[in-house]
Amino acid sequence: MNIRALFTSSCLLVAAIYSPSAQAAMEGSPNTPEASKAEITVLYDAFGKPSEMKRDWGFSALIEYRGKRILFDTGNNTDIFAHNVKAKGIDLTNLDFAVVSHRHGDHTSGLNHLLRVNPNVTIFAPQENFGVFGSALPGAFLKSNKALPVDTRYFGGDPPETLRSGSAWPEGKFTWVAENTEVAPGFHLIILPGRWGVDLEVKEVSLAIDTPDGIVLVVGCGHPRIEAIVKATKAALDRPIHLVMGGLHLLPASNKEIRQIATDLRDSWDVRFIAPDHCTGEQGFAILKEVFGNRYVYAGLGTTLQLGRTVTIKAETGQPETPENNAADLRSYRRSLAKGPLRALLGRGEGLLARR
Repeated sequence: MNIRALFTSSCLLVAAIYSPSAQAAMEGSPNTPEASKAEITVLYDAFGKPSEMKRDWGFSALIEYRGKRILFDTGNNTDIFAHNVKAKGIDLTNLDFAVVSHRHGDHTSGLNHLLRVNPNVTIFAPQENFGVFGSALPGAFLKSNKALPVDTRYFGGDPPETLRSGSAWPEGKFTWVAENTEVAPGFHLIILPGRWGVDLEVKEVSLAIDTPDGIVLVVGCGHPRIEAIVKATKAALDRPIHLVMGGLHLLPASNKEIRQIATDLRDSWDVRFIAPDHCTGEQGFAILKEVFGNRYVYAGLGTTLQLGRTVTIKAETGQPETPENNAADLRSYRRSLAKGPLRALLGRGEGLLARR
């Protein structure tokens, strides 16, 4: 082969490698409809426009981005979760993975349904302290005393090397998260300990998705404080925060504190869009809407957020055309909260900032 022919062949090979079709094959065929999706759909929450879906206290969302399909949390009731998934026409059998943000029942109860329909799905969950699923202690923790009779000693004097806590889902394919982890290219789990209220030991993971417009941050409940989660995410990934979506745990905060947090998110942390859910609270919804203005995105039950330079609501039958929480939203939210795990907080003005 002469030099000219060799050069021509090389050029053709390079062109083939860097053609859109070849790049699509290498990157998981991003030109397919599934891979071109950039959406987050709310599957479980206590507020939302009237539809076939059932409102209840808890949170779950489906993320579809860059060809990946990720279930984030599973709500408070497995039957309601199953109903909402079916009503929304969601297929849980072809997930890439699932994320459980933390151990509380209003985020984990739908795991029973998930594992029925997709028993082999990988589930990422925070590594916890002893006594919580996924945790373990060395057998030496039992402190042997050989002077005792054998029938008085743990395991007859021969304890296992590791003591593992049981799980309500022993068949689940859990992967325990102990540190910030990139679980797929551009998909990161940020883990922090809780800082709020009665459950200070809870560990929580948030999902940070690296997009061309910045980080899309999906939060389950915000126990570590939303400002701390945003700070940790920016420190880990060194990218601007484009969207914060999910439960921000502002229910126990005073209006003054909520306003300070909202202003800090907007001005100090440069959060571009906010889409609050779940435990953010009615006052949180109202103040965040006031502070963020047209960068506040409604995210009630059944709503699909379309990701891009501007975060918008997908035009679907029965979904809102304006980013507002109407009277029906607030009534359903109050009913769910009144019978939910945080009902004791209704009417209380306990502060978050004092607990820092």
